Order: sequence, then structure tokens, then C-alpha cells
Amino acid sequence: MTHGMRTDTRSSYREGGGRDWRDAATYYALLPLRVFLGVTFIYAGLDKLTNSAFMKSGGAGSIGDTMRSVRDSSAIPALVDLALKNPVGFGCGIALGELAVGIGTLIGLLTRLAALGGALISLSLWLTMSWASDPYYYGNDLAYLMAWLPLVLAGAPYLSLDALLRARRRQRTEDFR
Repeated sequence: MTHGMRTDTRSSYREGGGRDWRDAATYYALLPLRVFLGVTFIYAGLDKLTNSAFMKSGGAGSIGDTMRSVRDSSAIPALVDLALKNPVGFGCGIALGELAVGIGTLIGLLTRLAALGGALISLSLWLTMSWASDPYYYGNDLAYLMAWLPLVLAGAPYLSLDALLRARRRQRTEDFR
């Protein structure tokens, strides 16, 4: 029996060649991640904005009390101190950031930038809110940070406004030739 390299090749799904289920699964692999992160961050932003207890500098369930409770166990207490100068403003900023990141990711508009924003939000939450999780992998913000990275790298090359805009630019470029 001889062993060698496979010589059968499949065209990619985008090229219109072999459109079997493996090609389709590879092509759309990031779509479930994009939908999950987009919906989750939209929900998180709306939840913060509509929770009257959260948007206060003190009291049960407030952003201020939450930050004060994690200050000493965070990786960067100075970051928490900075946010504590105006906890309601910080809470609004995080909520609006989550909303913008979620919408951008879900509709695929400036997806890499939105994913970078999501990664930075997740990183800041990991270094502050869930840093004390032991073992480290119990901190859910670390998992979100890692989930954002493929979208930072790949963007949303299909089923997105980014792809639509790219196709329009390409069409205009070809029309001028």
C-alpha cells in the first residue's frame, strides 16, 4: 500500500465549485459566533441601560457598589478607581459601547472595529470584575475576550454590510476601467 498526498481538490465555496456541506460549513463557520456575540452584547447593553438600580452610584445592584466590591481583587485597581470617579457615566459608557459593538457585529458593519471594541470591553471586565475567579477559566470575560479574536482577525466577509459595501466598491472600480 502506498501513502501519499491527496490529489483530489475541492474548489472553495466562494468560487462556486464544489459546494458540499464541508465547504459551506467552512465558509459560514464564524456566523454563529457573530450572531451569538452580537445578540449577547446588544442584550447586555440594553439590560444595563434599562436597569434603574444598575445606573446608580450606590445601592444594591448599582454599578458603583459593584465596582467598589471588586476594587481590591482586580488586576488593575487604578482602572477601577478611575471608573469610580463617575460610576454612572462609566456604566452608561460601557452600556452604549456594548450596544454599538453588538449592533456592528450583528449587522456586519465595521465588524473588525466592533470586534476590537468587544475584545477591549471583555479585557477590561476580565482585568477588573472577574480577575479574582479561581481557577482563571471560571471568569467568563476571558472566554468572551477569546471569542472576539477570530472576528478581529477575519471580520465579516459575508452576510454583512461590510461585504455589501466591499462589493459595491469593487463594482464601481470595475465600471471605471
